[in-house]
Amino acid sequence: MAVHPSARHEAALAPEAERVLLVSAGMGAGHDSVAAEVARRLRAEGKEARVVDVLALLPRGLGTGLRGFYEACVRGAPWAYGGIYELFFRLGAGRRPTGTPLARLAADAFMTSVRRSRPDVVVPVFHLAAQLTGQLRAAGVLRVPSTVLIVDFAVHRQWLHPGNDLHLCVSDDGARQVRRWLGAPAETVGPVVDPRFFEGGEEAGASTWRGRLESRGPGRPAVLVSGGAWGVGSHLLDTARLLAGRGFLPVVLSGRNERLRRALSGTPGVLAPGWVTDMPQLLRACAALVDNAAGQTAVQALAAGVPVVGYRPLPGHGVDGVRRMAALGLCDFAADATGLLGSLDRLTAPGPERARRIAAGRAVFRDDVLTRVLARPVPKRSP
Repeated sequence: MAVHPSARHEAALAPEAERVLLVSAGMGAGHDSVAAEVARRLRAEGKEARVVDVLALLPRGLGTGLRGFYEACVRGAPWAYGGIYELFFRLGAGRRPTGTPLARLAADAFMTSVRRSRPDVVVPVFHLAAQLTGQLRAAGVLRVPSTVLIVDFAVHRQWLHPGNDLHLCVSDDGARQVRRWLGAPAETVGPVVDPRFFEGGEEAGASTWRGRLESRGPGRPAVLVSGGAWGVGSHLLDTARLLAGRGFLPVVLSGRNERLRRALSGTPGVLAPGWVTDMPQLLRACAALVDNAAGQTAVQALAAGVPVVGYRPLPGHGVDGVRRMAALGLCDFAADATGLLGSLDRLTAPGPERARRIAAGRAVFRDDVLTRVLARPVPKRSP
């Protein structure tokens, strides 16, 4: 059995890290947006930050194929992805497959990146990357600490490898799960989002969106419906029609799915703006978010003070994430159309319930992610 490097070398509190290598993945846009924001904060502090895509490190176009397979599953065969999630991802007793064999294929290319950037710490923000760094740490190949930044509310098995040094989680509940299942250090840092989502006031962008929404649906509360970067979800068009029929203005994020955008654009009472580059302003112009994945759009809404309702979540991580957010009091989980409309009626109306939900969402954020990333115990290197 491989011995973790920290057991072979006396650990010492090293000076604050100066160079950080973040390992993301181009699966949708969520992981990349987290990596980009951490890198921005690091550079603002005068640190060196580099981001690599673990999928691009896989040989022979395997990463591109993996991304395409996942997108095809969530678009056309969500039941298939649900089965894969049940086998590979869900926590549970007994021996089941891990992502380590696949991650090993990226090891050579990854270590080339490590040698070039000479980081003081590596930070995986995608589960396959966590399997990669954990395996290399356990084998003694990667000689700098690996701090895993878990971006999901529902922690699944592929985030967990005992070789990694520390896990940073979006909630205390997630940190407890890591400690219970892995017996490894885990701390809470909250979600990582661009600070523009916290900014208040009537800045020009939000005012422009409010004017556009009011002209499209006078007097109708605008409700953002998220399909993620790929514009995927269960019956998004039906959801939009349901909301429009109830007196809301559904604003549907179709991502890069141009076919969905065209279908939505022809639906009365629905706004489909296409790819949005000013999400902070759009969110602040909306009264609520209908979400299906508990991912970055959901936490951006929490930061912006916009109540979230989970509805028809994607199989696997989407269902588990929405359930976990609901259990933490951060969103409603609507089981059916009646539940969705009831939640939106309550949460879009000014009053104490809306105020409590907004306060609960804001409370999940903490401003210590860089402290945890940079101030790490580093094993003494052999001479």
